[in-house]
Amino acid sequence: MNCDRTKDQLVDYLSSQLSETEQAALSAHLAECADCREELQTTQRVWQTLGAVRVPEPSPSLRPEFYAMLAGFKEEVKATPDYSLKGLWQWWLHLDVPRPILRAVYSLCLLGVGLVGGYWLNRQPPAATGQQEQIAALASEVTHMKQVMLLSLIKNPSATERLRAVSYTQQLDEPTAKVVNALLSTLNNDPNVNVRLATLEALAPLAEDPRVREGLVHALAQQDSPLVQTALADVMVQLQERRSVQPLRQLLQQPNLDESVKSKIEESIKTLQTGRPAAPSTPPSHDQTLISPQPERVRTLAV
Repeated sequence: MNCDRTKDQLVDYLSSQLSETEQAALSAHLAECADCREELQTTQRVWQTLGAVRVPEPSPSLRPEFYAMLAGFKEEVKATPDYSLKGLWQWWLHLDVPRPILRAVYSLCLLGVGLVGGYWLNRQPPAATGQQEQIAALASEVTHMKQVMLLSLIKNPSATERLRAVSYTQQLDEPTAKVVNALLSTLNNDPNVNVRLATLEALAPLAEDPRVREGLVHALAQQDSPLVQTALADVMVQLQERRSVQPLRQLLQQPNLDESVKSKIEESIKTLQTGRPAAPSTPPSHDQTLISPQPERVRTLAV
């Protein structure tokens, strides 16, 4: 137990508000720490001084003054006129006004409402345009903030924060070149398999961008995880990216390549060469140890 925590609990210690375990731990710390014992003595003196302070008695005139103030408040409330729509409507119904006059007043009210409504509608487009411009500006600022946050969090030591950064990609309409480069670097270099899989899932919908498509092809040679290798092969088949055939063949030359991954890559090469989809493959059985501060689920891409 440190001294700061001990000093925070001294009042509860003096009033016996701590649990037995906390009381015993604090007593043990006080027995070893002279500074905390001195702080306890000071707190105890303040406690005793406050306990000796005399509680003031209320004045005998407190109750009469309170009721006098209450009576004055009630009088003010009674004197305040109570106007309400319901009261005005009842007053209007009880007026003895001829029907022609009532109809004329009603017509004038309708005419007034129409004029006010037309004037308001005519002035509405400029205001609406201004609001749309403000909304567009706010949306642009929010997008910029998300991109800045993505670039900041994607370098965070925590795998959870890096996953959160990658998830922001789905909320960006047009990721900037910096964002694309950061995602491709994460796909190739991040030590956590979950983060790389999430990054691949975020990059796949952006493959219309030539930079993204070329980066995905080059990423094949950078991967050592069977899960990421299989997922990348699936993406190449989805994109019908025939430039990936040569990198996929190079993957087959890797020593100790997982058999299920090897089978998946061979099917992907065949599909890319013939243009016909291969039969669905079974997920790789290779067990990956995730380097993460807490357990995370492995995300895979559907073929």
